[in-house]
Amino acid sequence: MTDTYASDLLRLLNERGYIHQITDADALDALAAKQVVPAYIGFDATAPSLHVGNLVSIMLLRRLQQAGHKPIVVMGGGTTKVGDPSGKDEVRKLLDTDGINQNIASIRRIFERFLDFSDGPTGAIMVNNADWLDQLGYIDLLRDVGRHFTLNRMLTFDSVRLRLDREQPLTFLEFNYMILQAYDFLELSRRYGCRLQLGGSDQWGNIVNGLELGRRIDGTELFGVTTPLITKSDGSKMGKSVSGAVWLHEDQLPHWDYWQFWRNTDDRDVGKFLRLFTDIDLSEIERLEGLEGSAVNEAKIALANAATALCRGEEAAKAAETTAMQTFAGGGAGDDLPSAEIQAAEISIVDALLALSFVASKKEAKRLIDGGGARINGDQVTDEATMIASTPETVKISAGKKKHGILVFSS
Repeated sequence: MTDTYASDLLRLLNERGYIHQITDADALDALAAKQVVPAYIGFDATAPSLHVGNLVSIMLLRRLQQAGHKPIVVMGGGTTKVGDPSGKDEVRKLLDTDGINQNIASIRRIFERFLDFSDGPTGAIMVNNADWLDQLGYIDLLRDVGRHFTLNRMLTFDSVRLRLDREQPLTFLEFNYMILQAYDFLELSRRYGCRLQLGGSDQWGNIVNGLELGRRIDGTELFGVTTPLITKSDGSKMGKSVSGAVWLHEDQLPHWDYWQFWRNTDDRDVGKFLRLFTDIDLSEIERLEGLEGSAVNEAKIALANAATALCRGEEAAKAAETTAMQTFAGGGAGDDLPSAEIQAAEISIVDALLALSFVASKKEAKRLIDGGGARINGDQVTDEATMIASTPETVKISAGKKKHGILVFSS
């Protein structure tokens, strides 16, 4: 990899920290410098929303379009029926076609916020690999495509080897996933002139399979670029929080929680995340990551605002920041805090914490209270038997320093 690229595409990806591996950097750089390069990333439709762990791939397609190239979003209507074994210890529950199609329709709304789907040479398109995979004859696939894959090599891939090393079952269905993904690249090359596949570092083997298949069957020169594994400074994976997955859809995660996820970024990660997950100018990012002490909070708020605005819209970002100021600086309860409606004359502090999903069990709630981490309207609670009586006013419940919500009594 070089720091001096001729193409806007590779310069942009390099400056913002997206490049981990490139199959042929010089050839891809030359191609991207002279023409629009259609490129794709595949997403399986296993849920109605993607999560923050998918965000680097979405931003990668956004950067591609910003550099004057054409993003292809491939939804795995076909491959979701098989299940990608990469990084999985167990066989994934398979969805029916209707469930997959509903998820795809829901996920499209996310991409419409990050990409421009208008007509034109760089307009993004979304395609479903079921359109070609569902039409494949099994014998034809084995004969025409399967012969280009040796079991010797397939058994060396991490997605296969790790499952076997752990003595976890790997079905023959899952074992075929890498063949189908390679076939996607071949089909996209034929249908849309796609020359580049992008993906995370765990997809390197699958990407290489696809470009080799295209070369062997059609003689087409294809390329691959992977991003580094995005982890937090504490070693944990992106996309997870203490309370679970950080979903991109507001249907699965309120705006406040999404904003707060970014606001709580470790000081050491702020600069990296500003480059990867926002459009803030690099010179401004350099200023922000140079802040020290309490001033680093300015950078964290800039990150939270910019990342939330991209995914949820400007109004959601502004509302979340206002709520944060009211909650933390003013000691009040902002309108955008998560809430729970209580249809009773009173509720215990333990049940209130459960109602707001601040804890997963009564045992966890009691530990929080015993440790001094529970508060009602800012006042510490020390007795797990404490009851909260119905009131026309909202009641702010806090769990630790960063989780806040309101109770609304309706009776």
